[in-house]
Amino acid sequence: MQQDLHATTILAYKGKNKAVIGGDGQVSFGNTILKGNATKIRKLGNGKVIGGFAGSTADAFNLFEMFEKHLETTKGDLLKAAVEFSKEWRKDKYLRQLEAMMIVLNKEHIFILTGNGDVVEPEDGEIASIGSGGNFAISAARALAKHADMDEEDLVRESLQIAGELCVYTNTNIKILKLED
Repeated sequence: MQQDLHATTILAYKGKNKAVIGGDGQVSFGNTILKGNATKIRKLGNGKVIGGFAGSTADAFNLFEMFEKHLETTKGDLLKAAVEFSKEWRKDKYLRQLEAMMIVLNKEHIFILTGNGDVVEPEDGEIASIGSGGNFAISAARALAKHADMDEEDLVRESLQIAGELCVYTNTNIKILKLED
């Protein structure tokens, strides 16, 4: 699932030992790079969920805050929080117009969330990407997961590095968050 966002690249991988999310640091406005070291990922739900965002920074803060409230009301149940959050996002006339997507994951689930009300768990249940370089990152991640013996964190970092070398809206200033057993 990929919207045409010229915003960033976020890649998440729910492996056997760790759940990992990474994002590049580039903030673009049209064909201009405004910033190269932005943080587009964060820990949520008292550190039990990690998430990433593709879209404008102001929207990210608002949507992360909304999602955090749903995590609280569902006592950390990621599936319920994702569904309730997506309903609210879809119903809000202003918010549903945002060109934005989120990935949220814990050690059990990984979801892509959109303002259209989508709550998509990837078919493989392991790898998801969003943003302008998302297709590059997910392709690299799938190949590395299949053919290389790599730690989850290294796989995410290397996949984002590849995306950053191919996508003009993505850089190689990569930040990573992880949940371990």
